[in-house]
Amino acid sequence: MGVEGCTKCIKYLLFFFNFIFWLAGGVILGVALWLRHDPKTSNLLVLEFEGAHAPSTFYISVHILIAVGAVMMVVGFLGCYGAIQESQCLLGTFFACLVILFACEVAAGIWGFMHKDTVSKEMINFYDSVYDKAVTTSVTEQKTQTAAVLKVFHETLNCCGKDQGTSIITTITDKLGLTDICPSGKISDSCHKRIQELFSDKVYLIGIAALVVAVIMIFEMIFSMVLCCGIRNSPVY
Repeated sequence: MGVEGCTKCIKYLLFFFNFIFWLAGGVILGVALWLRHDPKTSNLLVLEFEGAHAPSTFYISVHILIAVGAVMMVVGFLGCYGAIQESQCLLGTFFACLVILFACEVAAGIWGFMHKDTVSKEMINFYDSVYDKAVTTSVTEQKTQTAAVLKVFHETLNCCGKDQGTSIITTITDKLGLTDICPSGKISDSCHKRIQELFSDKVYLIGIAALVVAVIMIFEMIFSMVLCCGIRNSPVY
């Protein structure tokens, strides 16, 4: 095509980074779908007790990631095609899309950092309300319902009780036949600890993916503008 020398090198570098960007979009889409359907999180987040649902903040974040991954794949393809065709129109559109995506990612990153503990706190509060109801209620029907919800928590996370003390007490009452909510009748970690570990791991995974994508986007914005200027100054066009 028309560009030569260093600009031609930039053209193929942009194509390479766009291909990586397209792959990153596919990876983010795949990770988001995995987070959405991961048995540990899905089993907990579909729980319902007395009309109250488990907090959906985590799922909202995951659905945003699914949308971002899909958009990244479309934009990555647009950038690859624009670089190969040396189209100023496509490259300009690609640059505008990147700026919008980058701004959205920065905004989402700030929001995520400010609310990084929200999901685990909401889930802990939901667990505490069910646990307190289970140990205080004397109505058989309610006790059966609360025990069923707690069983999902305990078997999914291999935990029991709000802290180590309640974990030991509940394990003892299970062995005495007074309750039946701890997994395998053995002393486990507290559910507060397990819930925090579960969602903290997911948040760090999302953060690492976002950081890698942000670095790629910065390089792509630079290369797309350099290539666009090179095409404009080329005598062929």
